[in-house]
This record gives sequence, structure tokens and C-alpha cells, in this order.
Amino acid sequence: MADSLIRHAEAVWQAVEPTLPGFTVEVLPSIDSTSSELMRRARSGLMEPVLLAAEDQTAGRGRLGKGWHSKVGQSLTFSLAMPLAPTSWSGLSLAVGVSLARSLHPDVRLKWPNDLWLHQRKIGGILVETASTGEAGQGQRMVVIGVGINVARPEVSAVAALVPDGSAVTAMAPAGLAEVLVGITPGEVLERVAPTLVGDIQAFASQGFAAFAQRFAQLDALQGLAVQLSDGTRGTACGVNDEGALQVLTEHGMQTVNSAEVSVRPC
Repeated sequence: MADSLIRHAEAVWQAVEPTLPGFTVEVLPSIDSTSSELMRRARSGLMEPVLLAAEDQTAGRGRLGKGWHSKVGQSLTFSLAMPLAPTSWSGLSLAVGVSLARSLHPDVRLKWPNDLWLHQRKIGGILVETASTGEAGQGQRMVVIGVGINVARPEVSAVAALVPDGSAVTAMAPAGLAEVLVGITPGEVLERVAPTLVGDIQAFASQGFAAFAQRFAQLDALQGLAVQLSDGTRGTACGVNDEGALQVLTEHGMQTVNSAEVSVRPC
């Protein structure tokens, strides 16, 4: 697998470097977390854009501290670090989701705020983090975007092991991209999504979430569904506002939900 991933990583570099000078791509056999590594580098002064992929992650991370299961040859895990100074950071994770979904397959949808779904099952996740740079006074930060995509469908038992003991949440049977793209490899998935992702992040920096809002609405897996918030509130998902916050119509009226406050799942 290593040779395949490296070969496709080289193709990514060739596609991206002309429009993003200084861009590099690294492939490691194993690491705790590609996002953790790039955040460590960012805090140590990393300024150059870099994509870091790993065949195996021993401590992959998701949103709100959740674990991310990956297995060599059956998933793609990578993180992308870029210096960025957008007018507003709001909606960045949704823009990343739009980019990935459109590159992966027409059947992929987005579950707010950061999950990729295939046929109502999770196929991937996104984690967006930022660190200050020497240009912080100009609004620039180093953004680290972590991406995990199931290529083969993971075993339900492995995913269930990531759910904390005593949790009322039941592990959802996951999906794999190979269900709709038979025989696809992690390296092919990387080459499929990474160049477009870099371009879309550059577009977000100059145009903000507005450039992605219509496409998100077309991919919104929760639109019109009955949902339950983590605090027990129930309502109907009504898309997102101009900043990418979820709009939920409850018995008390429209409620704006920010990604840091809740998890959302269909009732």
C-alpha cells in the first residue's frame, strides 16, 4: 500500500504546487495523529503549507475528543495545514465537507457539522483546528484540516469500541466508499480529493462560506428531518444560516445551533 499512497501523493504535489508555492506532501507508515503532528509543528512555527498522510493512525481524533478508527489499507487519513487569513472563519468545516463530498461520489451527503454520509451512514469525518502564526496581527492563522474517509467498510465492532462506556449512543453501522466505487484504493481517494480541497480552501479564504452555501444546501442530509440536540431539545432541521450555524425549528421557535454546543442526530 505504501508505494501506492506515495505515488498518488506525488501526483497531488504536482497538481497543487504550481498554485500553492512551497507546498509539500509527506507520507508516513504510522503516527499517533496527522492532525496532532501538524498542530505540534504549527505551534513550533510551521508556516509552509503541507499535506501529511499516514497509512496508520494509532490515536486518530475526531470532533469533541471522539476517537477515529482506521485500519491500514481500508481507510484514508490525512491532514492539510495551510496559512489562512479569511475575512470570517465561520462555515469553514462546511466548505471542506462540500469539497470532499463533491469529489468523492454523487451519493455522498453532509451531516452537519462535520460528517460525510453515504446512504444514511457515516463514511468520513472532518476536524478543523487553528494555531496562531507570526502573522496573527494580520488575521492569519495556520489551519489544520484533518480528514478520515472509510474506503472499505469498517467492522461495526471496531467502531463500537470507540463509544465510551455507559454512553446512551449506539454505534451506527459505518459505510465505505468501495460500496459505490468498487476496488478504489486510499491513494486513489487522496488524489481524487486533495487538489480540489486545496483550491476550495483558497476560495473560502477570499469568498467565505457564501461561495459554498448553495452547494451545502444541495448536500444537506438533515434538511427537513426531525432531530434531537444533545441537550434533549427536539425540532426540525431547516438548513444553515449565512455563517453555517444549524437552524432548528422547535416548539419555541427557530433555534440557532453552533457546532461547539451540540451533537445532532436524527430522532
